[in-house]
Amino acid sequence: MGGTALIGGLDRAKLERIAEGLVIATAVAMPWSTSAVSILLVLWLLVLIPTLDWPGLRRELLTPAGGLPVLLVALGVLGMLWAEVSWPERWNGIGSFFKLAMIPLLFIQFRRSDRGHLVFAGFVLSCVVLLLWSFALTYWQGSPLHFSRDFGVPVRNAASQSGEFATCIFGLLFLGYEAMARRQWLLLLGLVAVILGMLANILFVATGRTALIVILVLLVLFAARTLSLRGIVLLLAGAGVVVAAAWSTSPYLRDRTAAVWRDIQEYEAANQRNSTSERIEFAKNSIEFIIRAPIIGHGTGSIADLFAKSSIGKTGAAASATTNPHNQTFAVAIQLGIVGAAVLWAMWIAHLLLFRGTGLAEWVGLLIVVQNIVGSLFNSHLFDFLQGWVYVLGVGVAGGMVLKRRAAEKPPAQ
Repeated sequence: MGGTALIGGLDRAKLERIAEGLVIATAVAMPWSTSAVSILLVLWLLVLIPTLDWPGLRRELLTPAGGLPVLLVALGVLGMLWAEVSWPERWNGIGSFFKLAMIPLLFIQFRRSDRGHLVFAGFVLSCVVLLLWSFALTYWQGSPLHFSRDFGVPVRNAASQSGEFATCIFGLLFLGYEAMARRQWLLLLGLVAVILGMLANILFVATGRTALIVILVLLVLFAARTLSLRGIVLLLAGAGVVVAAAWSTSPYLRDRTAAVWRDIQEYEAANQRNSTSERIEFAKNSIEFIIRAPIIGHGTGSIADLFAKSSIGKTGAAASATTNPHNQTFAVAIQLGIVGAAVLWAMWIAHLLLFRGTGLAEWVGLLIVVQNIVGSLFNSHLFDFLQGWVYVLGVGVAGGMVLKRRAAEKPPAQ
C-alpha cells in the first residue's frame, strides 16, 4: 500500500512537480557549477524514477530519437569487453556515455509537463547573470570573484562561456523575430540588448574560436528556416557589417583568429607544439587508430593508452598525448569503430528530424543539435561535461515538448 500511495494520486503529482523543479534548477546551475549540476541530476533521477510510465519508456526506446542514444550507451558498455586497458580506464571511458541514456527519460517527463519553457528561461537568465559578471570582471581586474584563468570569464573557460552565449543568442533571436512580428517593441528592445551584449562579449572579451564557426552556421540556418529571400539578404548584409566592425575594432578578435595561421606555420616550419598543431596530430593519430581497428574499435576507455603509446620517442607536436581527440566522431570510432560512429550519426540525424516544425521548442532543439554537430568537429562535446549535458537537457526537454504537442494534434483513432 505504501508504494502505491507513493506514486499515486496527489503524491505522484508532487513528485512530478519536484522533478520538473530539479531540471529547471539544473539548467540554472549549468553555467556555474559542475558539482551543483551533478548533485541536482542525481536528485532528479531519484525523484523521477517512481513516477515513470514504464510502458511509455519502452515505446520511447523503440523510436530512433529515444532509442539510439541508449544504443550508443549499450555499445559503450559492450566495448569494455574488448578494450586492452585496465578496468579503471574502461570505467572512466564508459562514464562519458552514460548521460545520453537520460534523453528518453526527459522525453517522457516533458511529454506530460507544461514547464519546459521554464528550463530554457532558467538557462538564459543564468547566462545573463554570467554576462553581467563577465563585463564587470573586465573592469575590475584582479577581483577575488574571478575563478577562471581566462580574462573576463568568471568560471570555466572562454570556450565554454562563448558557447553558452551562442546558444542563448540564437534562442533569443527566434523570440525577437516573433516579437517583431507581433509588434511587441519593448520586448524586442530587451531581447536585442541581451543579444548584442552576448555577441559583444564573444567578440571583444572571451572568444571561443569554435563558437565563431557555430555562430556563422546557425546564422545561415536561422535565415534559411525563418526569413524570406529579402530577409536573408538583409540579415546576412547586417551580419557582414557587424563582422567588419568587430574585426576593425577588436585587436583581441584579430589575434585569436590569426593565431590559428601562426600556429600552422610554426608547425609546418619546426614541428612546434601549440594548440593547433596538437589538434592536427590528434586527427592524424585518430585516423591511424581507426584504420587499425575499423569495425568495432579498440574498446571503451582505450583513447588515453593509444595516444600515450603513439607519442613515445617523438618530439614537438608529434609527442602530444591526450585523453581527448577533440572530435566526437573520432572519440567514438576509436573506441567502437565504424559501428559506433554510425550509431552516433544516426542519433544526430534522428534528433534533427525530430525538430522539424516552426515552434520555439523545435527551434531550440534544432539549434542545440546543429551546434553540437558543428562543435563536435573540433571537440568531443558529447563527452564533455557542460556541452554534453546542454545537449542532453536541451534535446530531452525540447523533444518532450514537441512530442507532447504532436500527440495533442494527432486526430483520435476511429
